[in-house]
Amino acid sequence: MTKVDAIKKVMEDNRGTATWAMIYDNIEKYYPTAKVSVDWEAGIRGVLYREIKNKRNFKKIGFGIYALADYDDKKEKISEKDPIKMHSYVEGICIELGNYENYNTYTADPSAKFKDNIFLSNLSTLKTIPEFTYQGIISTVKRIDVLWFNKDGLLFPKRAFEIVDSIGTLGEAFNRTYQIGEFNLDFYIIGTENNRGKFEDKRNKEPYIRAQNRYIYKSYDEIVAFYTKKLELETLKIFR
Repeated sequence: MTKVDAIKKVMEDNRGTATWAMIYDNIEKYYPTAKVSVDWEAGIRGVLYREIKNKRNFKKIGFGIYALADYDDKKEKISEKDPIKMHSYVEGICIELGNYENYNTYTADPSAKFKDNIFLSNLSTLKTIPEFTYQGIISTVKRIDVLWFNKDGLLFPKRAFEIVDSIGTLGEAFNRTYQIGEFNLDFYIIGTENNRGKFEDKRNKEPYIRAQNRYIYKSYDEIVAFYTKKLELETLKIFR
């Protein structure tokens, strides 16, 4: 069995898709000597990139997600009409973007599905939240949907993301993020366009007005469009 065949088997085991971590963790089942060389990870990436560049066997469907060439990655429709799917999908987008920007990523919802049989636990690089401050604060902050942490030196939060499905959860999102207001990071609230005005009203009241410039609202359409365009540009850059 070749490395190409082995990668295909790993994807087939996951119904046609896989992240880099899934490929690295499972390729030895089908290619026992996959990790013999010092630069074995780079070797596997080279094989996959070559196949995609030559339009064979595989395709890229995320920053760190790949699929079999014939996999239908458009079959799963995600819209605001299904808030549960949209919530976890946007969480996955935030994790993907964080990984792409070379941050460590954490999510409070590791068992939620992003898309294409890929779960948030397959994407996030941190399985538990780092103990960067007092336990009383961490017990609240660990429930933030997505956090980005720096990779160099001590792990401190650099971005916080809360996905607000309904206006009833907006207050909790503000409260959780505000607990780490002493750290140098911005707070992104993501939801429907209809909730933008309610967000701005909340941001302009105590105590959040003290950090109002650090609170940023993005609609579902904005974050999805940004992710889609950035992924298209990255794919063109790598595989042109």
